[in-house]
Amino acid sequence: MAVRIGTAGWSIPRAVADRVPGEGTHLQRYAQRLNLAEINSSFHHPHRTSLYARWAAAVPDDFRFAVKLPKTITHKARLVDCDHLLVAFASEVTGLGDKRGPLLVQLPPSFVFPGEVAERFFDSLDRLLGGQVVIEPRNASWFTPEVDALLAARRIARVLADPPVPEAASAPGGWLGLTYIRLHGAPRVYWSSYADAQLAAIATRIAASEGDVWMIFDNTASGAALGNALDLDERLSA
Repeated sequence: MAVRIGTAGWSIPRAVADRVPGEGTHLQRYAQRLNLAEINSSFHHPHRTSLYARWAAAVPDDFRFAVKLPKTITHKARLVDCDHLLVAFASEVTGLGDKRGPLLVQLPPSFVFPGEVAERFFDSLDRLLGGQVVIEPRNASWFTPEVDALLAARRIARVLADPPVPEAASAPGGWLGLTYIRLHGAPRVYWSSYADAQLAAIATRIAASEGDVWMIFDNTASGAALGNALDLDERLSA
């Protein structure tokens, strides 16, 4: 079982700067301590292929980037007739080369499981981008045995989220060869830091996982994410 720990983005808050020493950009320093980062900015706007390539060149060979699909695909097109959007996105992320990790498909809470629409989309995603896919649905209709089996058959992991929306998101689903965990901060989403007892529980969860674990701290608004990620990494190393 391989474990990767990182944050959404790679900013280094002043409060933990002494724990990420060295020279260079924030990304270069960050990548000396952690082996994963999630690119969330791709959700909001496109990036040049050359920028992705520059990020890839700044990190060690064993570092990986997870990349969030654009909202034009997940929230505006809602997975319908978006091959042209996937082609454009595929061209951009080629800059990451073999440092591209899973693609993150995050869906809005109002998005009811669309049946064949989802299946056609997953076909397009595999054909046009390939690689691992993780999905973070936030509507209860996605949390059924039938949908779980569909995801597992396509080797798509369903995200374990905290706080879970809906409650069923407190456990991973779909393909269990990869457990992808997104910790958004609780009780205050994006802000709250995780206490030692919570990190200990997370470490226990990792130990119980069946396959590889990729963990992202998304409580970045307060700057807590990097400190939490470093604490968990040190706990697991110990």
